[in-house]
Amino acid sequence: QVQLVESGGGLVQPGGSLRLSCAASGFTFSSYAVRWHRQAPGKERELVATIGSGGGAYYGDSVWGRFTISRDNAKNMAYLQLNSLRPEDTAVYYCNTGRAYAYWGQGTQVTVSS
Repeated sequence: QVQLVESGGGLVQPGGSLRLSCAASGFTFSSYAVRWHRQAPGKERELVATIGSGGGAYYGDSVWGRFTISRDNAKNMAYLQLNSLRPEDTAVYYCNTGRAYAYWGQGTQVTVSS
């Protein structure tokens, strides 16, 4: 069956870094673009970054220059490198892919606080 499992979240101080991972199984991962979204308490879900099946990447304005999305199709993995983290980056981060972006992971919590 289709599975997306995120990992790598945690508590980090402002200015710190984290690397989120998304492990995919049960479908042809390499055929689809991958998105990372985030949702903070009381806020709407926000699209953070997208990477196409061919590797082209796109970022939301709020994370431009600080976050990097990547993928390893041989391992069925996607990643989101978070640098220069700010308290406003605190959210649950979700991996999303598949035909019509139908597949979602359970999310991983990122908390940026001193």
